[in-house]
Amino acid sequence: MRLDDPEVVRAEYATDERFRRRSVYEWAVYEGPDPREHALVALLEVRPRRILDAGCGTGEFAERAASVLGAEVVGLDQSERMVELTRARGLEAHAGDVQRLPFRDGEFDAASANWMLYHLPDLHRGLSELARVLRPGGRLVALLNDEEHLLELWGRDELAFADRCEEGLRRTFARVERRHVRGAATFATREALRGYLAAFEMLHGRDETGRADELPVPLRVRCHNTVL
Repeated sequence: MRLDDPEVVRAEYATDERFRRRSVYEWAVYEGPDPREHALVALLEVRPRRILDAGCGTGEFAERAASVLGAEVVGLDQSERMVELTRARGLEAHAGDVQRLPFRDGEFDAASANWMLYHLPDLHRGLSELARVLRPGGRLVALLNDEEHLLELWGRDELAFADRCEEGLRRTFARVERRHVRGAATFATREALRGYLAAFEMLHGRDETGRADELPVPLRVRCHNTVL
């Protein structure tokens, strides 16, 4: 696994093509609540006026947060392409490293970090930086896969980072709450399954498509996410 190798991550996110292909929603029919909506609810509870979306990707979540919450949302991503796509949505966005945030202390009421903390070589430093730019009493909302996410496909998911992240958060924040989001998805064809698996080759450091020939289709998998 090369999830926290800066060079691999930089190459992986140089365009949005592989980013989109790694989404289970792109290849499978999803049933259940959208974990991103649960992350929005967690942000809404603190009525933030200014939010940092760390690892903003294409800016989809940041745009929805700005619309639903009526807040100013600032995106940050290490990928210039992702920053460009976020700005194209009319949002402020900056290229930068979560481990060295280019913002002042206490500048944000809340921050979101969706499916990105496993890319940090130094998780403690990244969480400390996110805590630094939050005002006293501010909230960080982190969305992650838990240990049973896509269990039928991966076995124990190697992106299941929730336990380690929760431990890091408890060393950094005064209060940590864990919320579970449960759903399922069905890959209808072997071609869809193979397309999804192919998108992980660079990050995993190996060809995963052989799994598609070993599994029954249609394949129904559990989608287990955690909001911290």
